[in-house]
Amino acid sequence: MQDRQKLLEVLKTELTFLEQGGYRRGPRYPWRPAFIFEDSPTCLNQPRGDAERKTCELCPLMDLVPTDRRNRPFPCRHIDLNDSGETVHSFYEYGTEEELEAALGDWLRKRIRELENDRASGQAA
Repeated sequence: MQDRQKLLEVLKTELTFLEQGGYRRGPRYPWRPAFIFEDSPTCLNQPRGDAERKTCELCPLMDLVPTDRRNRPFPCRHIDLNDSGETVHSFYEYGTEEELEAALGDWLRKRIRELENDRASGQAA
């Protein structure tokens, strides 16, 4: 239950970051688009004065990565964002930033609703 609450908080933070333009090119990386999840407050490997790289296994998003894709580099890029199986990685290959951000926003809102509904159902029981 606590893991689901943590995931809900992470997804809400991620949605706020997206909606506030956090993935638009900024002063930190003006030469490239921001990487979804990796350049957000969610990523455990964001520069925070800690020189040691953390394992992605500790990330709260890891439970959303299909089991067969968890050993890939940047596993968060392989979360299915829609019923068609499009992922952050697939949008990097053939989509636009706008398409990726729209799909991510839809996915985040859907997952947040599901987790909130699960929480409400659990409290009612």
